[in-house]
Amino acid sequence: MDKFESGQEDLFAMAPGFDGGRLWEVLERWQAQGWIRALDLSLARMLAELDPKAAPELLLAAVLCSHQLGRGHICLDLEATLADPDAALSLPPEGAYGEVLPDRPSELLQGLALNTWLERINTSSLVQTGAGNSPLVLQPGKPARLYLRRQWRYEVAVAAAIRERVAESSLPATVDTLAPALDRLFPDDAPQRVDWQRLACALAAKGRFAIITGGPGTGKTTTVVRLLALLQSQARQQGGALRIRLAAPTGKAAARLTESISRAVNSLPGDMGEAVPTEVSTLHRLLGSRPDSRHFRHNAGNPLHADLVVVDEASMIDLEMMHALLGALPGTARLVLLGDKDQLASVEAGAVLGDLCQQAQQGGYGETTLSWAEQTGSEGLRLWLQEKGVAGEQPLAQQIVMLRHSHRFGADSGIGQLARAVNDGDTRRVEKILLANSAELALIEPGTEPGRALQPLMLEGGPLGRSRGAPGYRHYLENLHAQRPAGSDFSDPVWQAWGRTVLETFSRFRLLCALRKGPWGVEGQNGLIEQALASAGLIAPEALWYEGRPVILTRNDYSLGLMNGDIGICLTVPDSEGGSVLRVVFPLPDGTLKWVLPSRLQNVETVFAMTVHKSQGSEFAHTALVLPPGPNPVLTRELVYTGITRASDSFTLVLPSRARLYEAVTTRVHRASALRERILESA
Repeated sequence: MDKFESGQEDLFAMAPGFDGGRLWEVLERWQAQGWIRALDLSLARMLAELDPKAAPELLLAAVLCSHQLGRGHICLDLEATLADPDAALSLPPEGAYGEVLPDRPSELLQGLALNTWLERINTSSLVQTGAGNSPLVLQPGKPARLYLRRQWRYEVAVAAAIRERVAESSLPATVDTLAPALDRLFPDDAPQRVDWQRLACALAAKGRFAIITGGPGTGKTTTVVRLLALLQSQARQQGGALRIRLAAPTGKAAARLTESISRAVNSLPGDMGEAVPTEVSTLHRLLGSRPDSRHFRHNAGNPLHADLVVVDEASMIDLEMMHALLGALPGTARLVLLGDKDQLASVEAGAVLGDLCQQAQQGGYGETTLSWAEQTGSEGLRLWLQEKGVAGEQPLAQQIVMLRHSHRFGADSGIGQLARAVNDGDTRRVEKILLANSAELALIEPGTEPGRALQPLMLEGGPLGRSRGAPGYRHYLENLHAQRPAGSDFSDPVWQAWGRTVLETFSRFRLLCALRKGPWGVEGQNGLIEQALASAGLIAPEALWYEGRPVILTRNDYSLGLMNGDIGICLTVPDSEGGSVLRVVFPLPDGTLKWVLPSRLQNVETVFAMTVHKSQGSEFAHTALVLPPGPNPVLTRELVYTGITRASDSFTLVLPSRARLYEAVTTRVHRASALRERILESA
C-alpha cells in the first residue's frame, strides 16, 4: 500500500480535488460508512497488486464499477458518473439530512475531465477495449463504459445470441396451416381491431425468439397456452411432437404458472390441449444447478432436450441467468419470454426484459411483419400503426408484442387506475385516485411512527376490512387453529389438506416493504407484526420456531429441493410416537407439499413482511405497500407499480410522507447497460 501511495501522488495532483495520497484512507472510510462493500475495496487492492503502477483514477473507477454492479448495473457509465458522482454510491443530495458528508465522490472527481479519466484508465494492462483476459474492459464511445470482464462477456454473448435468433426468424410455418388454426383459437376476432393475443401467436410462430409483454391480467398465460397449442398442432400435422419446457425464475412463480396453464388448457377448443404440458420448473431446475457453483449441468456442450422453451416472469431474469439460458438452448429451439416490462428488474445485475422492450409501447412493426399479420388474420395492425404514426424496421421490434387490454383491472378498477397513473408518472392523478374512496384502495398515513397505527392493518386488513376480501394475518391463524384435523395419523390425507388450506389463507394478504432494514423495512415490520399477533394471542413466539411462523428461503437448498424465494409455514403435526412435532410445509411447483423439520432449514427468514423484489411472481388478494418517510434511491416508479400490481382485490398504501410517493412516481429505474445497442448495432 505504501508503494502505491508514494508512487501515485503526482498523478492525483493532476486532477483537481483528487488527492492520491488519501485514496486508501477514503475507500476504507467509504466501506466503514456502508457506502461501498468490502468486495469493492478488495477488488481495488487486488488490482493494485496486479499493477502497482495503475493510475489511482483507474482504481477509483474500478471501485465504482464494482459497486454499481452490486446495485444492478452491468457497467459504469463514466460520463454519467462525472455528471453526478455521488449518485454512483447512492448518496443523498448534499445537505439532504442536514449533515456534512466529507470525501464524497463529487469531491474526489471535481474538475476531472472525461478525456483525462479515459487516459488514466487506459494506461494499465488491467484494461482492454475488447476480447482478452484483462479484469476490466473499457468500451470507448458515447457513452464510454467500464466493465468487469465477466459482465462484458455476458453482455456480448447474450446480444450475439439474441441477434442471431432474431435474424433467423423464418421457420416452417405457412399461412395455409396457421390461419385456420388461429381462427379456431381466436374465433371472435373483429377485423377492424387488433387482437394482440392473436398477433403474438402469429409472430412467435415464425421465429426462434419472441417476447410477449403486458401488465397484470392482459392474458400473457392464456396467449402462451394458445401459442403452445398452435405450434404443437403444427408439429403433429408434420408427424412429430415438440419437446416443450416451461420455466419461471422462482418456485412461487412456477407454481402460479402451473395453476394458470392448467386452467387455460381446459378452455382450448377440441383436442388442441392434449399435447400442451402443464408442468413448470424453476430456471435453476431446468438448467440443472450445481451446488456451490454458478455453473449449470446444461450448457452449450450439453444442451437442453427441448424444441421450445417458455420462461414466465422474465423481468426477474438477470444478465448472467439469461446468458446461461441462451447458452443451454439448442440452436434450433425456440425461446419465448413472458413478462411485464414495467415491473422491477432482477435483483441481480441487468434489466434484460426492460432493455429489450424499450420500444414495445410503440410497436414499430415493418412492412414484412404487417404483411404477415394480415395474412394470418390481424388486419387491424396496419390501421393501428397509422393512427399511432409509428413505423420501424428494427428486427428486434418484429419479435415483440405488448398485450394492452387488462381482463383483471377494468376501466373502473381502482387498482388498475392507480397502476396506470403510476406507470404514466402522473403524480396528480395518483393522488386523486388514492383519495377517491375507491372500494379497492385504502391510504394509511401513520406519521413517522410505524407501530400502533398499523396494527389494524396487520391483524384485520386495515380500513378495508374483511367484507372486501382483504383479511390481515389474523385470518390464516384463526383458520390454522379452527380447521386442525383431530386425527393422530400424519399419513391421513386430511393433514395434507389442512397444510394446503393454511398456505392458501396465508397467501391472501401480504405486507410489502421497499426496504430491508430499519423500522419501515422488512426487519422492523416483521418484529412489529410478531408483537401484534402475540398480543392478540394468535402466536407464541417464545422460541425461534413456533406454530404459524411463515418463512422464506434466502438461498437455494438443493438437498431439500427448495429454491430461493420459496415460502413455507411452521405447523404442529403428529409424530410417529403419538406425540407432536413442528414441521414447515412448502408448496412445490407441481402442486404437491413438502414437509421439512425446522432444524434442516439453514437459510430462512420470517416473512410476514417481504420486500417488493421478493414478491415478484406472486399475487395476493390484499397487498399493503409500506414506503419509508425518508428519501431513498430504491423508491422508483417500478417499485411502486410492482407493489400495486401484486394485489388482485384490494391494495393499501402506507405512506408516512406523500413527498416520498411523488419522488418515487417520477423516478424511473435506469440500469447502465449496452445490451440493446449491441443487439441492434449489427442487425
